[in-house]
Amino acid sequence: MYMADLGDIRLHYRLDGDPAGAPVVFAHALGTDLRLWDDLIQHLPAGLRILRADMRGHGLSDAPTGPYAMGTLVRDLERLIEHLGLRQVVVVGLSIGGMIAQGLAVKRPDLLRGLVLSNTAAKIGTAGSWQERLATLKAGGIEPLAGPTLERWFAPAFRASPAALRWRHMLTRTPLAGYMGCAAAIGGTDFYTPVSGLRLPVLGIAGTEDGSTPPDLVRETVALVPGSRFALIRGAGHLACVDQPVTYAEHLSGFLREIGHISSDV
Repeated sequence: MYMADLGDIRLHYRLDGDPAGAPVVFAHALGTDLRLWDDLIQHLPAGLRILRADMRGHGLSDAPTGPYAMGTLVRDLERLIEHLGLRQVVVVGLSIGGMIAQGLAVKRPDLLRGLVLSNTAAKIGTAGSWQERLATLKAGGIEPLAGPTLERWFAPAFRASPAALRWRHMLTRTPLAGYMGCAAAIGGTDFYTPVSGLRLPVLGIAGTEDGSTPPDLVRETVALVPGSRFALIRGAGHLACVDQPVTYAEHLSGFLREIGHISSDV
């Protein structure tokens, strides 16, 4: 694990896999960190160079006072990829990570070979709903939102399991400035028009039990890009890579093979 000093921000990141492998970049959800992908990566095929990072305001990265703009979050990931000298990457983004991935694909199509939009959309919620959430956060911090958030993140069976406690702790220990900063970025973002201009391989992943970005919302966004693929994971919630890592890995690995990012023999 490393820290990248990008001048105005220091981002915590981790590299796994084959140093000479095909690069895959993962961008996590609001209220999580790079550990979101822990259970998934062990099921991915060999031959990948895997980059995970804590976005601004999360994990061990800097958490400056917000609000943040989505363009800032996109620029952070863009600069980290360039800092590490990666090219022709596949970006896998979940929730706000998926919005950042969309923004990067629009801004820097030269960096990307493919795009995976997981449990995300071109627009999530409304400006009003995010303002209400920010007011709740300002009044009482993240703890009052923990219960409702986990209801949106996971199906009842997973929420009742001991594994859910880890995610509640990760959420409530997210720096408040970072959570609020990123929440403001989501509330100010509508990517429907720019995403409709994308022309690159895209896979959409949705979960039937997702209470934040239901399957139809994910499908609507993915369908903006001609030739895109869509995968629905039964029983998966918003953090589909957590409660269904094996099935998630099968869809992701299949996409990487289909676009020639890794050999079909791997």
